[in-house]
Amino acid sequence: MAYVCEIGTGQRAYLDNQGKQTIVTTASSSLGQQQQSSQSFVTGSWTASPESFRNASGVVVKITTSQGQYFIQIQGNSMGMMAESPSLQGAQQIQLQQVDYIPTSLMPPMEPMKPMEPMEPMKPMEPMKPMKMGDMEMSMNPMQMRMGNMELRMDKAVSGTHRFCSQCGTEVSPSDRFCSACGHRLQ
Repeated sequence: MAYVCEIGTGQRAYLDNQGKQTIVTTASSSLGQQQQSSQSFVTGSWTASPESFRNASGVVVKITTSQGQYFIQIQGNSMGMMAESPSLQGAQQIQLQQVDYIPTSLMPPMEPMKPMEPMEPMKPMEPMKPMKMGDMEMSMNPMQMRMGNMELRMDKAVSGTHRFCSQCGTEVSPSDRFCSACGHRLQ
């Protein structure tokens, strides 16, 4: 038999014993949002109904089995087995109610994603026409920009001995046929 208790505003803890496992499921819901988390602990079969207590650090669940007592700490959606029994002095006992089942999910499952439609191959770009704006002129092949009496120009041949891989940007030697960083064939 499973149990449920209210552990906070819009938050419930479900407890179930399946064989030697105690399964704790926390479920919280608020406007437009639902969260659920489950964890299983090896405790053995229950010999008594579980008990739950609210203390300063959250909720403590007490599980009694033929192997002894186990304590599970619940804080928000995280939970864990406590190494030693906590002091429950001054803790408020939380009422547990029996339920027929534990919800596996509060939200309906999402539909599987549909495969993407194949994309059309890209068409080659048309050469860019020179642009003019006032006394500024810019063209792409070769890349050049003129504004007033200033001019910036980049031809295919780079001045000096510096050469760079067009794939990854790593500097390469003029005699290299392949980039040493990415293996791209150099032109």
